[in-house]
Amino acid sequence: MTSPSTTLSLVDTDPAELAVDAIVIGVHSTTEQDATNGLAGTLLLASGAESIAAAFDGTLTATLALLGATGGPGEVIKLATLGTVTAPVIAAVGLGPEPSGAAPAPEILRRAAGAAVRALAGAPRVAVALPLPDDADADAALRAVAEGALLGGYRFAGYKTRPQPTRREPVAEVLVAVPDAADAGARAEITRARTVTDAVRRTRDWVNIAPNELRPPAFADSVAEAARAAGLEVEVLDEVALREGGYGGIIAVGQGSEAPPRLVKLTWTPAGGGTGKRVALVGKGITFDTGGISIKPAQGMWEMKSDMAGAAAVAATMLAVAELKPAVTVTAYVPMAENMPSGTSYRPGDVITMFNGKKVEVLNTDAEGRMVLGDAMARACADGADYLFETSTLTGGQVVSLGKRISGVMGTADLCERVRTAGDAVGEPAWPMPLPDDVRKGMDSDVADISQVNAGMDRAGHMLQGGVFLREFVTDDVAWAHIDIAGPSYHSGEATGYWTKGGTGVPVRTLLHLIDDVAANG
Repeated sequence: MTSPSTTLSLVDTDPAELAVDAIVIGVHSTTEQDATNGLAGTLLLASGAESIAAAFDGTLTATLALLGATGGPGEVIKLATLGTVTAPVIAAVGLGPEPSGAAPAPEILRRAAGAAVRALAGAPRVAVALPLPDDADADAALRAVAEGALLGGYRFAGYKTRPQPTRREPVAEVLVAVPDAADAGARAEITRARTVTDAVRRTRDWVNIAPNELRPPAFADSVAEAARAAGLEVEVLDEVALREGGYGGIIAVGQGSEAPPRLVKLTWTPAGGGTGKRVALVGKGITFDTGGISIKPAQGMWEMKSDMAGAAAVAATMLAVAELKPAVTVTAYVPMAENMPSGTSYRPGDVITMFNGKKVEVLNTDAEGRMVLGDAMARACADGADYLFETSTLTGGQVVSLGKRISGVMGTADLCERVRTAGDAVGEPAWPMPLPDDVRKGMDSDVADISQVNAGMDRAGHMLQGGVFLREFVTDDVAWAHIDIAGPSYHSGEATGYWTKGGTGVPVRTLLHLIDDVAANG
């Protein structure tokens, strides 16, 4: 099941003359300096809207203000043009205060474009005339607008069997107004934006699919089919191969379900070997998490269909890698299992032998993600990697510590900082966290090499416990980063910016930025 897609292209025609169903312009709000100068409540049109303003003979901002526009970030006010310009509707989207001497930040533009395109559902063809600088920041701004517009138009296909009279179809076509639609750099940015947002949308689709339709074998088949079509090398290990290969963590978690576990390996190899650098990606693929024997409360358990968001992000990132063709080898390891309570489930007290030979004492079957990830990360290191990026909906502690927008990052200090920088660049913020010795000491086991959680069941530093555990499965020669996306991967609230309800696609854009960074800088 795939969501309806939005197409995107460039246009350099005067926005006031575009034959579209609606046109998006930007509006800035009052700054403190404006208020000091007696201009409180004044709206300021952003660049890109000059011809629209001229057509309204200077009355546009006053009319928008009468309709309630404040210019606040993400606010969308629609206005019928009554023939003043070719488009029948103008959508003014708030950009916040006008930045001094600069264009709005890329993330402001990304969220604005997303909010506007989503608000214009039902309009088949929309033009976006948001401010684009003509300096070194031009590419980043255009990329942000394009990504926001494409992601704001996302809607999961869903399962409704009856027509919904009030449900309007997403925008089918977006035209982004630029100075020169034939400019090679601008065209390259649009091409990349399509590829990247296709990967994000694919991630969202996988996360949003009902869990009865995406159990591990079906998820593995879906990923493998898409990867083969993209030209990637594919290897799928079924439950027999996993058992024979010594993947004790994946087998343990998956043995409680009648739908057996899988490990999918996807590989991109550049022509001639590229720079010689090797990047490994690992993503948690728990297709549904009941908690197992340590069962979760019923309230909100339905959102545990999203416990495979890390796997979805990694698999979709590989599809984009196949199109973008970076000059580094990229290999993904995607462990998939369904954590169910049954007579064959793994139990608290079990001791599991992991892929790298370490013995793990299980204390909480709801800490299953680290078990499947430990095996996958150990396999990645055994195959050889210079950098390992792992992402997972691992701990509720991430949400408690950093909220639902900021991912937690643990691992090699320098690489964690690169993750933070990449997240800032693409609008997927992440914050490095420590891996303290006292947290590791609390996971000492009386009978095994390590306990799966704190041996006294102390939840202090819960997010950090996950990172400390995963460190046991990374060899010393591999730089690594664990990205905990428990909060940012799934949006349960109302749509905002370019986030719609459900899967968000975090951290696909971060991973792609990091791969580009490794290709360029090693």
